[in-house]
Order: sequence, then structure tokens, then C-alpha cells
Amino acid sequence: MDVHIPRDLEEKVRVDTVAREKEYAQELQREGRWLHLWRIVGQYSNISIFDVESADELHELLWGLPLFPYMDITIMPLTRHGSAIT
Repeated sequence: MDVHIPRDLEEKVRVDTVAREKEYAQELQREGRWLHLWRIVGQYSNISIFDVESADELHELLWGLPLFPYMDITIMPLTRHGSAIT
């Protein structure tokens, strides 16, 4: 996820949106649907691992992100590797 908040976005709106994003992300983590969230060093970007039942669920989850309108998202579906021990 690459975040591109417009520089001319009103400060109050920016602060509120970022706070709501953090709250939503932490809620999804507590629910076990957002398993991992890593910051990419030096960028306003992250790599995340989600555990969802379907593409539809992931779609709804991502559309619910308050920062979604300002994001470029690349999705890479993963599955368990047959040689993995965990």
C-alpha cells in the first residue's frame, strides 16, 4: 500500500483521517484479519498480510480504510507452501 495524501488537504481532515485509519487498522489486527503490518523504510508505504475468507471480504476491508482514497494498492494472493513446516 502506497499512501499519497494530497499536500493541500486541510490539516484537520488529514489528522482526523490518519487517526481513524490507525483505529481501524488496529481493530482489524485485534480481530485477526490483519495479521502483519510492516512499514517500508523511508516511504509512506506498507506491506500487509491479511487473513480473509474471500476476495469480497478483502475488497470490503480495503474500501473501509479511511486512507483508501489516497492509496495505490497492489494485491498478491498467497497460499500455503507445501514445504512449509509452520
